[in-house]
Amino acid sequence: MENVILTQLYSFLAYLVSGMIIGIFFDIFRILRKSFNTPDIITYLEDILFWLFTGIFLLLVLFKFSNGQLRIYNVLGLLIGVIFYMLTISKFFIKVNVTIITFIKNIIYKIIKIVLYPIKYIFKIIKKLFTPFTFFVINIKKLVIKCNKKEKNINKQEKIATEGRILETNVEKYN
Repeated sequence: MENVILTQLYSFLAYLVSGMIIGIFFDIFRILRKSFNTPDIITYLEDILFWLFTGIFLLLVLFKFSNGQLRIYNVLGLLIGVIFYMLTISKFFIKVNVTIITFIKNIIYKIIKIVLYPIKYIFKIIKKLFTPFTFFVINIKKLVIKCNKKEKNINKQEKIATEGRILETNVEKYN
């Protein structure tokens, strides 16, 4: 009898710790959401991943500690573990991890900025070298546009002159 009670107590404590681990899983996703701006679709995918991990974890715990038998004290152990974790450790855990991730993110951004600076500088130099060429190309484009407009005007004038001659010949025929 005493062995059965110890087994049940051991199972209850295992589910209590499992509830705390589920709280940590949940906080990991909360930390990611606070640290990075994610679109809604990514948030939905994270939610699905959370429930998949939690479900698989609970199945493993269920078979490991209670031979696949679900008892009310196991469910209570899970709930108490999650609630205890959320009320005591969660805020501190999130705050520390968001600070760490933000710090690392800022360092990575600075490293990328430092690495990309020479490349930006080279592009500035190349842009300055090609500025006269660009100016030349733009002026050629303007010249081509002016020539096209003049050609269209000449074509319009020729068309009008031709139509005028046709009208004059038609008027002379009827006179």
